[in-house]
Amino acid sequence: MASIEERKADHIDICLKRNVSVRYKYWNDIRLIHEALPEVDYDEIDTTSYVLGKKLDFPFIVTAITGGFDVAKKINANIAEACAELQIGMGVGSERAAIEGVDEESYSIIKDYDVPLVIGNIGAPQLIDQKDKKRFTVDDVIAAKEIVNADFMAIHLNYLHELIQPEGDLKSKGCFDAITSLAREFPIIVKETGAGISQKTVQRLSGIGVKAVDIGGAGGTSFPAIEMYRSKNSNNYIKRRLGRTYFDWGIPATVSLMSIKTNIPLIASGGILNGLDIARSIALGAVCAGGAYAMLHEAVKSAEAVKNILKIMKEELKVAMMLTGSSNVKELSQADYIVLGKTKQWVGGQT
Repeated sequence: MASIEERKADHIDICLKRNVSVRYKYWNDIRLIHEALPEVDYDEIDTTSYVLGKKLDFPFIVTAITGGFDVAKKINANIAEACAELQIGMGVGSERAAIEGVDEESYSIIKDYDVPLVIGNIGAPQLIDQKDKKRFTVDDVIAAKEIVNADFMAIHLNYLHELIQPEGDLKSKGCFDAITSLAREFPIIVKETGAGISQKTVQRLSGIGVKAVDIGGAGGTSFPAIEMYRSKNSNNYIKRRLGRTYFDWGIPATVSLMSIKTNIPLIASGGILNGLDIARSIALGAVCAGGAYAMLHEAVKSAEAVKNILKIMKEELKVAMMLTGSSNVKELSQADYIVLGKTKQWVGGQT
């Protein structure tokens, strides 16, 4: 079995070199209705948004990418510098490595930057006893929070990934109770990692004090695809076959947003690649969008490269706002749209 550092390095390397995206772009199913006479001046469009009590220059969070190996420090530093300058949110990758004493600095580096909204990250499977592995305690989660000075701790749900990877944690009984206990201690975000969240799951979370849900829908990076390539490299036929079978598994981000009825703020991630996707997510009811893959190639280069792609995404968002007659994010949330393609089939076919 690969070490945690080797595994995290593999994930980044595969994402940079292979096609690991779900094969259908669900966000293109959402068509915002064009306003030919917008009565909005472009230079006066206000993209600022308050997300979980924090003011962001535009409604976007660079969501969890990595941590726990040497290159991760550079990636997180570049992202943090960009997020601080542009005043948007940032989440870190799973802090399991840091809690286990592996390369804490690759996470803590973000404390050197004034990021307005910082989200720490612990996996739900690590909150219960796994085979040969002890659960993380409240003190461990406190440590993870302090490592990055997190405003919120994300508890990520990644059982699709765990089931495919050779090193996966396969027990889940007790995770809900563990999240419930932590929600009494910390401001918690529950985050899926590419398979989406249903109305039923959000209903279960709604009564335990969770502050937000990141839907992490299908439509972006496929962790089964990543593990398929890892397994190919290690000649693990069974895991390679599982990765191929479940390459596109999950609830699309668009479907999660349209299906969930809740008072809990929803963060839309899963295939967000540009500012138009951000606009679409706001129109569907998200408080903000989140993305990781769109920044990854830039993040391994420099902070300036990350800033440039984020500035482009902000301009794309502003264009969508003007073309829907939206002078601010609240008005964008009320923009008209139609639903096409597979998203329409999903929503119409749910039982």
